Amino acid sequence: MPIPLVNSIASWFLKKRFHQMELFLKYPNEVQLELLHFLLDTAKNTELGKQYDFSSIHNYETFAERVPIRSYEDYESMIERSRHGENNIFWPTNIKWFAKSSGTTSAKSKFIPVSQESLEDCHFAAGKDLLCMYLNNNENSKLFTGKSLRLGGSKELYKENGTYFGDLSAIIIDNMPFWADFSSTPSSEVSLMSDWEIKMKAIVIETVLENVTSLAGVPSWMLVLLNQVLETTGKEQLFEIWNNLEVYFHGGVSFDPYRDQYKKILPRHSFKYYEIYNASEGFFAIQDRNDSSELLLMLDYGIFYEFIPMDTYGSEEEKVIPLSDVEVGKNYAVIITTNAGLWRYKIGDTVRFTSINPYRIKVSGRTKHHINVFGEELIIENAEEALKRTSKETNCEIVEYTAAPIFMNGKEKGAHEWMIEFKKRPDCITQFTHILDQHLQNVNSDYEAKRYNNTTLNMLTVREARQNLFYDWLKQKDKLGGQHKIPRLSNTRVYVEELLELNKKVDSFYS
Repeated sequence: MPIPLVNSIASWFLKKRFHQMELFLKYPNEVQLELLHFLLDTAKNTELGKQYDFSSIHNYETFAERVPIRSYEDYESMIERSRHGENNIFWPTNIKWFAKSSGTTSAKSKFIPVSQESLEDCHFAAGKDLLCMYLNNNENSKLFTGKSLRLGGSKELYKENGTYFGDLSAIIIDNMPFWADFSSTPSSEVSLMSDWEIKMKAIVIETVLENVTSLAGVPSWMLVLLNQVLETTGKEQLFEIWNNLEVYFHGGVSFDPYRDQYKKILPRHSFKYYEIYNASEGFFAIQDRNDSSELLLMLDYGIFYEFIPMDTYGSEEEKVIPLSDVEVGKNYAVIITTNAGLWRYKIGDTVRFTSINPYRIKVSGRTKHHINVFGEELIIENAEEALKRTSKETNCEIVEYTAAPIFMNGKEKGAHEWMIEFKKRPDCITQFTHILDQHLQNVNSDYEAKRYNNTTLNMLTVREARQNLFYDWLKQKDKLGGQHKIPRLSNTRVYVEELLELNKKVDSFYS
């Protein structure tokens, strides 16, 4: 199909969609309240709806007083019943799909309900919106002259009791309209392969001869694939293979630690990066402008939002607020109510609002992935900003990292221990350590206060990881690919001790 015709069709759809978006841009809080009433009315005859008498809830205040905040553990028994074929528990339509997600590298899996409504009105709608926004911002795009290289999860779909479970990406690929397969690569057959390493090789073989115009996937795993493409073809940069490549749609983990590595293999200044914020529980926000680090919160995907200020999170003073009460610059834990039957559900993410007209956010971390053993309140956003500055100053490249506390021992003060895998190591690890410590103080006043004159915290320690340590660690846990992530920060030493032990064993093996 000729480019002008494709763009005209997309433009028509965009204008139609923009009229709908104008509603939540102009009247965001009214749209959210109307959505809440719709969700309550839809689910009033479910088991949960009757338990909390949804039919008598007519305002947000009553909803907040009556319906409790829930974590996955609070939902688990109801979800298990739903997975075994029971209906009308927390959502009136049959739940056929469950997105298997670990969220971290913990052994326990979560099974997040995915209704037909959430699939159509949230995940698929967001995919269309993303393309429309990109085309609106890039009128000369040739996106549809080629294919999108999609990198999804490494799990097949499994059927149990008449329901299916698998990675969210596998569920989406399995439910895509037939025509979508023609615009994507690799094929669904390869995309749904369960063995990650075999799948990577198959993707390389299937995609190198295609006209790939866009990439879509999690930055960490996409980088592994793209480096394998370069290694297989003997090329130094990706435009030698896919000359028409113009954009990378990414999400799942922060892009900052990988940005410089992508720029080396995608050296064109015109190449675009578009960030999305989605999870098994829903699709939440989209980058709606070129070269922006802010994401537009999408308010009409069947998701009602609430937030917990992180300065009260987990304390006796913890409070939950609606979207209308958020403030720019503050960190919040995200609470969602969805059209898949999750009611006031903690997704475990934290966001910071950069704007409230319209509502734009940055993902700042995870509620469980921070270090606050000594009152330092170190979050992922702080860590990655400090690492970015330190890498630039010391001319090094970081592949992966994690950090944990070193607990006080008798008279010995606490500290932080960092395990870092370098692609290009700094000339001096000691210098790197001191610069990182200083930048952490620059971006986090609580950390600075605890470090002042070594009052509470001693100088941090950096352990240099061998090549592929994090990859091998995930492989050992059967967590390669998909949405599996390295836990960046932790209040315990569980992850770092496992990595130290694996590093020692392999070092010993090769010595």
